[in-house]
Amino acid sequence: MASERKLTGWHALAIFGGAFAVIISVNLVLAYSAVRTFPGLEVKNSYVASQDFDVRRGKQESLGWTVTADAKGGLLILQIKDSNGRPVQAGTLNAVLGRATHVQDDRAPEFAFDGKAYVARETLRPGNWNIRMKATALDGTPFEQRIVLHVES
Repeated sequence: MASERKLTGWHALAIFGGAFAVIISVNLVLAYSAVRTFPGLEVKNSYVASQDFDVRRGKQESLGWTVTADAKGGLLILQIKDSNGRPVQAGTLNAVLGRATHVQDDRAPEFAFDGKAYVARETLRPGNWNIRMKATALDGTPFEQRIVLHVES
């Protein structure tokens, strides 16, 4: 006949200590991953950036532009339309395509205007992507926007 084992105080201490060790280890791994993949600051000094924010926003909104993005057939399509729904050709257009959570996939697509939209050759894996675009209107008004693009599998 097998003898019964008793749960002693040392056994309870080992069980609780092991459980807390697992919890603390997981928390440390998650914290390290969060800090390692953080893409960084948007602006160096938020107070200084806020001083002319309303003026910049007003000028940008006066353009009446709406921006949409789509990915199909190995192409990344960025449409800029004015308040009347007509295609807009910007004076300059710079964009960074990447994931919201890390910068390892960031790249700058080479957009070309085809008369209706800006098109770049990009094959995107499924998931959420961000396009951080900076454009300048023909009159010199700066336009900045982050466009979220969801790519289906």
